[in-house]
Amino acid sequence: MSNLKLRLFVAFAVVAAAVCIRLGFWQVDRLHQRRARNELVRARLDSAEVDVATLPRDTSKSRFRRVRVAGTPDYDHELVLAARSRRGAPGVYVLTPMRLPGRDTAVLVNRGWVYSPDAATVELARFRGSDTAFVGYVDELEPGDVGPFPDRPHVFRRLTLGGASRAIPYPVAGYYVVASSDTSVVSNRPVQLGPPPLDEGPHFSYAIQWFGFALVALVGAVVVVMRR
Repeated sequence: MSNLKLRLFVAFAVVAAAVCIRLGFWQVDRLHQRRARNELVRARLDSAEVDVATLPRDTSKSRFRRVRVAGTPDYDHELVLAARSRRGAPGVYVLTPMRLPGRDTAVLVNRGWVYSPDAATVELARFRGSDTAFVGYVDELEPGDVGPFPDRPHVFRRLTLGGASRAIPYPVAGYYVVASSDTSVVSNRPVQLGPPPLDEGPHFSYAIQWFGFALVALVGAVVVVMRR
């Protein structure tokens, strides 16, 4: 190997190591952000339950708060969120608009998961209950306007505020409530979802990998120089 090629190889190894180190610290930063978010979510989930009508307009301040929503469920305008699995089984989420007393704007309630062989089709009439109140936590509707399946006007792959607003003939809030007070399995009722996962994700392992790649690049450069 000529001196020029050796210099180019060492320079490339150093640049590659620097990039890998930068990516490693980026994953460490992502890990710290994830931990901070988990602490915020945990604190809100542990907070006292409030009535959904008292939530602030800013959905970022209400997300993951424990709430109680009481009103009249509108089963005729239920929405289905397709392709949702549970323990490896295909299914859907069922979202029911709740008409609140004295308010024009309804709140969607994710009543839970229902088995569906094709992860899209479900006989909603089987799962209509007598509940007029649900307890759970708040989550945001995605921004945008993603429409339903072409042949199924109330079945969505993604639930956005624009799509929900077009599918329901009255105003809906920019958030929805995930019912999670009772996760027991009952044949004629959707299985309510538990709290959101608060894991740390893959950021730590990714950081170790990037730092490992940097070490390999630097050690490789040193070995080549010593052999030369």
